[in-house]
Amino acid sequence: MSASTIICPKCKAEIPVEEALGHSISEKLEKEFQEKLKAKEKELVKQIKEDSVGELKLLQEELDKKEKKLEESRENEITLRKQKLDLEEEKRNFELEKQRQLDAEREKIRLKVEMEMLEASRLKDKEKDKVIDDLKKALDDAQRKANQGSQQLQGEVQELDLEETLKHHFVFDVIEPVGKGVRGADIRQIVKTSLGNVCGTILWESKRTKAWSDDWLVKLKDDLRSEKANIPVIVSAVLPEGAKSGIGLVDGVWVTSYTLYLVLAELLRQKLIDIAREKFVSQNKSTKAEALYGYIVSHEFIQQVEAIAEVYQDMQTQIARERAAYEKLWKTREAQVGRLIGSTANIIGSLRGSVGSTMPAIKGMDLPGLEDGE
Repeated sequence: MSASTIICPKCKAEIPVEEALGHSISEKLEKEFQEKLKAKEKELVKQIKEDSVGELKLLQEELDKKEKKLEESRENEITLRKQKLDLEEEKRNFELEKQRQLDAEREKIRLKVEMEMLEASRLKDKEKDKVIDDLKKALDDAQRKANQGSQQLQGEVQELDLEETLKHHFVFDVIEPVGKGVRGADIRQIVKTSLGNVCGTILWESKRTKAWSDDWLVKLKDDLRSEKANIPVIVSAVLPEGAKSGIGLVDGVWVTSYTLYLVLAELLRQKLIDIAREKFVSQNKSTKAEALYGYIVSHEFIQQVEAIAEVYQDMQTQIARERAAYEKLWKTREAQVGRLIGSTANIIGSLRGSVGSTMPAIKGMDLPGLEDGE
């Protein structure tokens, strides 16, 4: 072995020193290179891993963002579709409501037109009815006037016949008609004797109607008092219950039929003459007491007392009617006052329930001692 060679520890071969050194250096360099390469690789792998993680993270974030945007888009689409459906539903409802309103307005217009037509028809019917009623009234008035004229003419004829007949039968009496428009009976008969002495007065009332009226009695008695006559007589075609036989005294008035009035006139006239004769015979025997007695039993006194009694009876009847009317009015006012007090008490009770004891007492609306208890 020379100085420029060395023995390889592995293979025991001789290797030149330069070669051995070069190989050793080469191995060392290669080892260092390999170590550096591995470190570089590790660093590169680490860097790649880190870069990959960052990229993955970015990608994941981007993916999440896209997913979120997609979800938002879906939600927006759902919202839009829902709004679209709502709008369509509202549109359908609006169209339906509008159609209903149109139908209601058409119905109102139809009803209004029908009511106007009915009202116009009703007014036309009213006009026709009024024309018919006016024609009926005019016809009734004309017929009534004709009947009145006929009845009035008949009454005047009967009155004239009554007057002429009385004049013919009682030539000593004064038979005179009461003028038209003058308050009083139809005929005044002043009874006289053949010597011309006045014995009394008979008032005659002639009636020729289809129905009897009790008002005639009152009116003729009033005429009798105003004339200071003695006997009232009504000659009537229709007779009341008290004179169905043909002649009767009804409520102080003589009532007779036309066929019997002369008989009644003879009887009444003779009665007046007899009374006058009795008065004349006893005239010289009269004293103040007898004069008073004579006045008391006279027709004038009796008629005045009867007038007072009739007025009294009328007043009694009027008082009874007024009492009934006032009692009815008092009952109505008493019920109204009761309702008024009840309503006021309810209001005060409600206020007291809300306000309490702070509400002042109202005189007349609280029980005695209730204010102290509060």
